[in-house]
Amino acid sequence: MTPIQIRPDEALEELTSFQRKLTHGVQNLMDAGEITTGVTPREVIYEEDKMVLYRFQAPASVVQNPVPLLIVYALVNRPYMADLQENRSTVSGLLDAGMDVYLVDWGYPGRADRYLTLDDYINGYLDRCVDVIRKRHRVDAINVLGICQGGTFSLCYAATHPDKVANLVTMVTPVDFQTPDNMLSNWVRHVDVDLIVDTLGNIPGEMLNWTFLNLKPYRLLGQKYLDMVDLLDNPDQVANFLRMEKWIFDSPDQAGEAYRQFLKDFYQQNKLVTGGLRIGPHEVKLKDVTMPVLNIYATEDHLVPPDASRALKGLVGTRDYTEISFKGGHIGIYVSGRAQKEVPPSIGRWIDERS
Repeated sequence: MTPIQIRPDEALEELTSFQRKLTHGVQNLMDAGEITTGVTPREVIYEEDKMVLYRFQAPASVVQNPVPLLIVYALVNRPYMADLQENRSTVSGLLDAGMDVYLVDWGYPGRADRYLTLDDYINGYLDRCVDVIRKRHRVDAINVLGICQGGTFSLCYAATHPDKVANLVTMVTPVDFQTPDNMLSNWVRHVDVDLIVDTLGNIPGEMLNWTFLNLKPYRLLGQKYLDMVDLLDNPDQVANFLRMEKWIFDSPDQAGEAYRQFLKDFYQQNKLVTGGLRIGPHEVKLKDVTMPVLNIYATEDHLVPPDASRALKGLVGTRDYTEISFKGGHIGIYVSGRAQKEVPPSIGRWIDERS
């Protein structure tokens, strides 16, 4: 083996360059100011408790599909990831593709929300949002786009309210929660969920956030901050980095009872696949998902491995099932430049063909 060769002059130059970038970068960080998110104009359509339903303003030059599209995001993160900035916005891409876009913002649960259940979220808030949109547009059914955990919620909703969903799109959505390569699932299956919820009530968002980061600790807790030094001399890239950091650490607390049921029924008992899942008065059977389904997964997703999402194909009752793979990760599918060119236009075309 060749021994490592370190030339003192090259090492000194690299250290000097690193120090220069860091010094310049600190000033750019200080000058960054307030980091904004959620760039597309929108209006509040409906509010209930902490939940808000938004409608986004479409470009005047675009002919809209007459059937509106509702985005259902996860509880565990903030939905502005779908509208992060002007050149990285799934919402903007969907509007350009002719979609009339609504979005459910679940808000930040407080102590008063400790006993909210999945029934409250899916058969309560979500169902009432769907009814508001149906009434506004005078349609019997709307299009639904579920993202991550929101995709799982959307599957449950579509299975139990199939007459209200015209077309269903799921994006990086876990279906089979016990695939062998699912590290998060392997961790969660050994957690005493009852003890956690009975002790804490609502689950701190910070605790969940550090759990997600520790799935890839070297990359997410160390390497990215070393890589950041190479961006610090560019104010725009500094703002982009800080905007992503803001989203990562903006983690709402989780309503205790909903968290209890989600972990036990989905992660620990995998009932969406094995059967026996009940959400309020309804038994959830994926065979009852009979409307057209478009399932989009990310090939390098460490939170929702491809097999966890692809399992949907053999479980739904529809004959009109389409699957699209995106070469990227769980976050890249919303914000990468390639995703902006591929994902929203594909969704728009698929929905238009079925409208």
